[in-house]
Amino acid sequence: MSIRQLELLGTPGCHLCDLAEALIAGCLDLSQVEVELIDIAQNDDLIARYGIKIPVLRCPKSQAELCWPFDELAVKAF
Repeated sequence: MSIRQLELLGTPGCHLCDLAEALIAGCLDLSQVEVELIDIAQNDDLIARYGIKIPVLRCPKSQAELCWPFDELAVKAF
């Protein structure tokens, strides 16, 4: 079984990003899902695209996105 890859886009010091990270860690089986934290502050294109949307959970394979606010049910369904 392969591990599913997800990305959490945000910035350091963002309280909503911290909440999203804790929510994801608490509701997903991290032995089956790998979540890479992406700091949008390091990329002007990401800032322009996600600056007011973060945190955003994204699947790099399908490019599907789950924008904040999301809850446990939404994360599991995603």
